[in-house]
Amino acid sequence: MKRNFILGFAKLFSYIWLLIPTKLRRYIFTSFFILESRQNNPLISIKNLFLIKDKLDWIINERAVKHGDGIHPKHQLTNYHQFFIDRIIDGDTVLDVGCGNGSVAISIAKKLSKSFIIGIDKNKKNIEFAKQKQIVSNLKNMNFINGNIYDYSEIVSDVVILSNVLEHIEDRVLFLKNVQRLSGAKTFLVRVPYFKRDWQVAFRKKLGIYYFSDNDHKIEHTLEELEKELGEANLVIKETITDWGEIWTKCEYDF
Repeated sequence: MKRNFILGFAKLFSYIWLLIPTKLRRYIFTSFFILESRQNNPLISIKNLFLIKDKLDWIINERAVKHGDGIHPKHQLTNYHQFFIDRIIDGDTVLDVGCGNGSVAISIAKKLSKSFIIGIDKNKKNIEFAKQKQIVSNLKNMNFINGNIYDYSEIVSDVVILSNVLEHIEDRVLFLKNVQRLSGAKTFLVRVPYFKRDWQVAFRKKLGIYYFSDNDHKIEHTLEELEKELGEANLVIKETITDWGEIWTKCEYDF
């Protein structure tokens, strides 16, 4: 009953709010932010404003995905799928660990018709979305699996893709070793958020404010940190690129 009342009130408030002219709504929002910053202690102001910024970023991303019919526009705007496509030989078997909604895997399957792509993700909704996209695209050279990579003793592949996955793992070195063991892959293509993407990230860390871009992240790497972890997992870096606030690297397993 209470929840229905809150939802009803929120719906009514949003209707009234949208009756206010857009420019005036922006002025009201800006005024609130300025008022929030007028604390006597600037550190308190900064912390509060960063928290507001985090919420705003979340809302922007949510609306961006809605605008893209379930796919974030960064996939197209940054053209980051091409990094993976360009470093896979047509005919390779590819294991996309933590494939999300399958966008990268589908792009590879479309471009490299002789390859077979296996996408695995723990999120059931992600896999259901990916399978629907596969059906629409009429792609036969791929398979999506809903499950945990640790549930399998073997998924043989030539190439492993870890696109925005490592930062979610606590023991990343052990994870990399396990993935290599069950896949037998020689080539790893890795993408992670870059710590040095913006001065505000370092500033937040210095102030003791949460500075990760996702609540589930365990780390956001510097180049040195990523190189160290990959090395400990017996992966030799062959190429590294920093772009769009992320690190992209091609590694080969040192047998």
